Amino acid sequence: MQTLSVNGYDIAYIEIGHGPPLVCVHGTLGDFRTWSAVFGPLSRKHRVISLSLRHFFPEHWDGAGNDYRMAQHVADVIGFIEKLDTGPVDLMGHSRGGHIAFRVAGRRPDLLRRLVLAEPGGELDDTLAPRATPGTSQRVRISTAAEKVAAGDIDGALLSFVDGIDGEGAWARLPAAAKQQLRDNATTLIGQVDENRQPYARGDAESIRTPTLLVGGADTKGSLPAVLHALAAHIPGATTALIPGTRHWMFEQAPERFCEIVLAFLAG
Repeated sequence: MQTLSVNGYDIAYIEIGHGPPLVCVHGTLGDFRTWSAVFGPLSRKHRVISLSLRHFFPEHWDGAGNDYRMAQHVADVIGFIEKLDTGPVDLMGHSRGGHIAFRVAGRRPDLLRRLVLAEPGGELDDTLAPRATPGTSQRVRISTAAEKVAAGDIDGALLSFVDGIDGEGAWARLPAAAKQQLRDNATTLIGQVDENRQPYARGDAESIRTPTLLVGGADTKGSLPAVLHALAAHIPGATTALIPGTRHWMFEQAPERFCEIVLAFLAG
């Protein structure tokens, strides 16, 4: 593990392989270990750099303070890429990390060569989803889980969160190591309630100029597929790939296929 001081915070990361830099940003409850299933194939052709966002493992955050914000994490990823000083990088983000990567592309396209969004999280505004149904958003899921964390029911919070995304029984099916990684980051759910994440807008999507791949699980339910398809329809020239038989953590459920798709895109 290494660290880079960015915006007054030591961002922890791991680096594997050689070649063009590929910076990987985890989602909710993740950290630099999130991408472990795909480190091997990706690092054969790329310098894979997987970071842990502010307040995630290896920090053991208590949920206090006011710097767990979407804007802060976006600024941190921008600062991290600048500190790498490699020239333009490929940037890949999953879920909440996909939202961060999308915002980085919107603010600093000069830092990026290609962009991979693995089921980016968030909500659509009325320019992209004029008939959205209130009360079914990711915010509800986060708030419910955060209340359980605050009450000390860590596994109850994680069960409700993971099953809410990947279906009933998803938490129970996770191996012990994966469960522990989520436990290590459980308090970040408290910060995420008030992170001030803005919804995606059509103009934001249309302004992206970085070549973009959106990849998802063909069996993912809920709002995530709607977000993926809405962004794919409005990011100029975007490519879309859905992996059969997988859901939100598609890179863990079908790592070889995920890597084939991503590597082909990055080589294009």
